[in-house]
Amino acid sequence: MFLSKPLKTLLIGSALILSGLSSSHADNPFIVVQSTTSTQNSGLLDAILPQFTEAKGIDVRVVAVGTGQAIKNASNGDGDVLLVHAKAAEEQFVADGQGVERFDVMYNDFVLVGPAEDPAGIQGGSDIAAALASIAETRSTFASRGDDSGTHKAELRLWEMANVDAQAASGDWYRETGSGMGATLNAGTGMSAYVLTDRATWIAFGNKGDYQVVVEGDERLFNQYGVILVNPERHANVKAEAGQTFINWLTGSEGQQAIAAFKIDGQQLFFPNAVQP
Repeated sequence: MFLSKPLKTLLIGSALILSGLSSSHADNPFIVVQSTTSTQNSGLLDAILPQFTEAKGIDVRVVAVGTGQAIKNASNGDGDVLLVHAKAAEEQFVADGQGVERFDVMYNDFVLVGPAEDPAGIQGGSDIAAALASIAETRSTFASRGDDSGTHKAELRLWEMANVDAQAASGDWYRETGSGMGATLNAGTGMSAYVLTDRATWIAFGNKGDYQVVVEGDERLFNQYGVILVNPERHANVKAEAGQTFINWLTGSEGQQAIAAFKIDGQQLFFPNAVQP
């Protein structure tokens, strides 16, 4: 195909600009953050990480998995920073010497969602233990992540509060997907099952159909997120300085403001609560 000289010049110039931008980006140092799926599925990290990179010149590569897997990965030295939501497990990670120090970052809450027909008759409730007991009593289908994630850990704790051994009904009314939050919501809506989800992922979820929040507002549904630098004394590959720079930014005024500013359809998904020095 024949190209005019001006067009050739324009194309070559554009290519050089793009090449320069790509090279500049590639030259940035980077860190690996092991994180939970909710920070990724909700769109939060896509919104705030470019702000960090612009401010500090450090790229962030995210491995988004369930909290349990994220902690295992970090324990193997596969990452520089851990950003998850299972406080007891996070504190154990630090106590075991795998992490340096844990910091609160932000919170939201869990909600129980279900189909419009509401077979367990729990719509509008605020007692999560009573709602789960009703689901078990009526043998209504419940879809669990079943993946040792922070949400799964919280769900099992709530079943215990309801005095229900839900896992004993595995394969019957209790279905374990072994998947992330988005995939479990998709599976749950497909089988008309109740699902426990973090509110951020629910707000961002695009396949709600006739599903709605049926139980919310119980203080036991509080969902705290924490951040930890992986211990460089255990894993020599950890980029401690860059990782700590990220933690300082995330828990400082810039990061906290970025978290608060992230909204979908006017709804704030995460609420910053880092303790400022």
